[in-house]
Amino acid sequence: MHRSTDRILTTHVGSLIRPDSIRKHLRAKQKGEGYDAAAHAQNLRETVAEVVRQQAEVGVDVVSDGEFGKGISWSQYVIERVSGFERRAFNPASGNPFTKGADRTRFPEFYQELDAKDHVETVTDTVAVAPIKYTGQALIQQDIDNFKAALKTVKVVEGFLPVAAPASVIPDRKNEYYKSAEDLAEAIGQAMHVEYKQIVDNGLIAQLDDARAAVTYDRMVPPASFQDYRKRVRLYQDVLNRATEGIPTEKLRYHVCWGSWPGPHTTDVPIKDIMDLILRVRAGAYVLEMANPRHEHEWQVWRDVKLPKGSVLIPGVISHATNVVEHPELVKERIVRLARLVGRENVIAGTDCGFAQQPFYQRVHPTIQWAKLQALVEGARLASKELWGRGKKSVASKKAAKKSAPKKRTAKAVKRKRAA
Repeated sequence: MHRSTDRILTTHVGSLIRPDSIRKHLRAKQKGEGYDAAAHAQNLRETVAEVVRQQAEVGVDVVSDGEFGKGISWSQYVIERVSGFERRAFNPASGNPFTKGADRTRFPEFYQELDAKDHVETVTDTVAVAPIKYTGQALIQQDIDNFKAALKTVKVVEGFLPVAAPASVIPDRKNEYYKSAEDLAEAIGQAMHVEYKQIVDNGLIAQLDDARAAVTYDRMVPPASFQDYRKRVRLYQDVLNRATEGIPTEKLRYHVCWGSWPGPHTTDVPIKDIMDLILRVRAGAYVLEMANPRHEHEWQVWRDVKLPKGSVLIPGVISHATNVVEHPELVKERIVRLARLVGRENVIAGTDCGFAQQPFYQRVHPTIQWAKLQALVEGARLASKELWGRGKKSVASKKAAKKSAPKKRTAKAVKRKRAA
């Protein structure tokens, strides 16, 4: 994993807004209306090449494939790549788990309007009914091949593919096969190891997306206790660490956000209460939501928290959930204050979350997505200038110049030399 050795590098969380051509194919597939798999595969190759080109053109250093190859959302896509799950209509007794949570309880009228407008990703129960095994090798290889072919045509620093961490794999799943939820979690982790390793073995970075690490607090507490929540997060992070065994740490990015939906988020868990858990995950980079107004103040946690040795912080300095385009000067401020705390070489500037967590939904308008990434790149350029002293002599260079310059002789010294 590259570091910001002479300037602040830029990246994002991975998911970008899909073009209409991809959506057209996926709608036909979902409805059983003459889906053309070959045409979709060709379209994926072309659109991935285009979205990688656009990222490079904007100036993003560490790019993704936009998650274009995922037929469902960032977390539900896994059902197409593993065996052992069955989809069913919701159990009327339990209802839709997507509509539960403390924030939703506090603002029911708001969420009623939001759900009517948005495409809700959880539409069925997903139940474990048989052994969970990874079966998606061909699908992930298609993503890898499309992405690597696109990378050959551009000049960027590095490429990464986002994938779901075990806790966030089909997060509202039910269990009818394994003896316990812990056993199911372990099976999911071992299955996902195949995907993680396949990405890294192909020379790419794997980003482990884990919104549920933070969001579960909103869903659990109350009635469960805060300690119950921490116990669950710790369990899944142990599962994740086992799922990445044998994979070089520097090839892994760990992403945590608070669910990314455009809501009040008044019941989010403070990052200071879970930072120790986040940093337990073995990763070369920690990708954290830090730009939205509910969490921006939490940059101060880095006054006391130390990054694991050799790791990088990728803070969100651009929000994905508002159409307001951040001013580059603000982006610079967000980068610089963190770089002062953790070291300029340990910061890569990123976004809070993806601009489209699923094919049929987008957080902002496509033109604004690119404007935001432009602001990210420009803010990083300004931060680099301040942090590395570009355009003016640094303190070190001034001292070196002063030391090497010939010493000025005083008037007395000149007079003594003449007298001699």
